[in-house]
Amino acid sequence: MNISRALSVALMASLLGGCVYYNGMYNTKRLAGSARKAERDGRRFEANNLWGQVVTRAESLVARHPDSKYVDEAMVLKGVALARLDQCESAVAPLGRVSLLRGDTDVTEEATLALGRCQLELGEPSVAEIMFARIGESTDPARRVEAALLRGRALRMMGRYQEAVAALEGSSDPRAADERLLALAGAGRRDAALTLADSMLTSADTTARWDTVVVAVGREDPATASALVDRVGRRPGTQPIARARLLLEDGLRLLPVDSARAEARLRQAAEVGGATDPGERARLHLARLRLSRAQSVADLSPVARELDAWIEARSALGGQAGELRESVARIMAASDSATAGAAQADLHLFLAAETARDSLAAPALAASLFRTIVDATPDSPYAPKAILAGQALDPVWGASAVPLLEARYAASPYVAFLQGAEPYGYRELEDSLQMFALELGAGERAAVRRPGAGADSLPGRPGAPPPPRRGLEP
Repeated sequence: MNISRALSVALMASLLGGCVYYNGMYNTKRLAGSARKAERDGRRFEANNLWGQVVTRAESLVARHPDSKYVDEAMVLKGVALARLDQCESAVAPLGRVSLLRGDTDVTEEATLALGRCQLELGEPSVAEIMFARIGESTDPARRVEAALLRGRALRMMGRYQEAVAALEGSSDPRAADERLLALAGAGRRDAALTLADSMLTSADTTARWDTVVVAVGREDPATASALVDRVGRRPGTQPIARARLLLEDGLRLLPVDSARAEARLRQAAEVGGATDPGERARLHLARLRLSRAQSVADLSPVARELDAWIEARSALGGQAGELRESVARIMAASDSATAGAAQADLHLFLAAETARDSLAAPALAASLFRTIVDATPDSPYAPKAILAGQALDPVWGASAVPLLEARYAASPYVAFLQGAEPYGYRELEDSLQMFALELGAGERAAVRRPGAGADSLPGRPGAPPPPRRGLEP
């Protein structure tokens, strides 16, 4: 009798536990449904609150009944809720259980779509593309359209542009046009991209949105983006400041690939923008561009006068113009000191050459200053260092100066350092140059720097990096 009663109690407890878990799962799914409805109705704050409750309920169910057949579904619902709350890093693991679900197509497809979105956000487009492809045959039109759009985006991010174009073909999603434009640009189909852009420009899209589209297209194909800038700029209602900004950004985008067209764009931006911020920035970039092309110190004077006028006018960018003018003044003063045969002219010239190379991004000018050290002060202990530094900027001159290293400067610590021998006196020379630079306030030069600037001018010893020149660079 006692055994029978015990079995009955155990059975009842099991049934009650299962009932409690089922009810808990039912309530969790009901909360998720309420959260979805709140999202559809635009009640975002309420939706977030409900999704937070879904997470809590799901965690509680799994903690209390870890062996239940509903555990996977509870975890997947938790993942969906976390994804809706923009917590993708936490959502990926529970969403990964979606492959274990059976029966509920809606939950499975929603979770698969959520997992794909999160993988896309976390920089895993290849995994995301697989998830979106699984929804391609969904009977739910909204999910099918969303999956097609996001699959096209994932393919584009993977560099599979033609496949992206195909995936987006015929999409009814309004966002698909932007994605197709980017995919066509990435595929190098410029004519098709611009034809699509022309059709998009006839719609009521705002110029602000087109700013974003142009930037995105520019990452895929600067030439197509440049042609798109012309079309957007001609659009009725485009304000001069907006057009100037588009032209400025286009010029900067084109600099690495087409410097002539980039300069023309910057001139257009300066003309259209006038005294506006993009107009001023365009003029500053033009000044920097002219400085970067300087072949000799004589080329600096016209730009110096322009910068002086800019500073006197108290322009909004006068501070940046002033920093640029200081670099120019330092180089011109060093050249004058060499011409006059002043003491320590070699040190002045060496620091000026580094300023030209690192601050002005003017390799030809820097090379000419390194050559001047060798020509004007051949007995300077820094002449061999100037040859070594100038070789990277002017290989032809560098090759012609190699005999000097082997003959006149064979005993130089810099040559010994390069050859891997004991460079007696090397540290003393570097310390002297460092102290001289500090006395001149050289720690504040190079306010405008190229990426990677700031290293010592001396090439590294074979097999080992050279010790840094302490304090020379800011």
